[in-house]
Amino acid sequence: MPIRETLPSRPDTSERLSREQLAELVAADIAPSSYVNLGIGQPTKVSDYLKPEQKITLHTENGMLGMGPAAQGDQVDEDLINAGKIPVTELPGTSYFHHADSFSMMRGGHLDVCVLGAFQVSANGDLANWSTGAPDAIPAVGGAMDLAIGAKEVFVMMSLFARDGTPKIVPECTYPVTGLGCVTRVYTDHGVFLITEHEGERRLKLREHYGITREELASRLDFDLHY
Repeated sequence: MPIRETLPSRPDTSERLSREQLAELVAADIAPSSYVNLGIGQPTKVSDYLKPEQKITLHTENGMLGMGPAAQGDQVDEDLINAGKIPVTELPGTSYFHHADSFSMMRGGHLDVCVLGAFQVSANGDLANWSTGAPDAIPAVGGAMDLAIGAKEVFVMMSLFARDGTPKIVPECTYPVTGLGCVTRVYTDHGVFLITEHEGERRLKLREHYGITREELASRLDFDLHY
């Protein structure tokens, strides 16, 4: 399947981002020649927007290096799937290996970027994405802890606000934590946030906002937002 064309410029800031626009934005921000793992859920869409000239190599924790975009139509091979069990394509030079070898790559610092979903991210970059702690919640940590700590950069993709309107970027995580101080960027439908170092402290900086004013955004978050 041909990789979809990317937008010639940043999206219109007057509207919140769709999931497709968010995936496209993340794809455009990944440095050329990076080795990248895409988590299950929203992050899998990123593969559809990577440009061939970026020369990105995608890794899946179930044992594949060189994954292409999601498979469509007669490209679907039920034996060729990513960690989220979604049929994918393979690119020239793709290799396959044991699950343990895949985790060694993750834990050994060989991945430049991982893109993960999240339930919460704290203002200093703590990540909570495997359980809400609710009695009926099904814990699903998978390889998230290994990725969060092993990758050189951790990008999070998520909606900024939960269904009840509460923010998912919080002063401190109230859900079980996946990794401490591991997140470097947060991509949401209402804005892109960078975790930066300032005088020895990690703090959140707003890079751009969508469908909401900077003032309204600051008023809905429970911590000081830097620009």
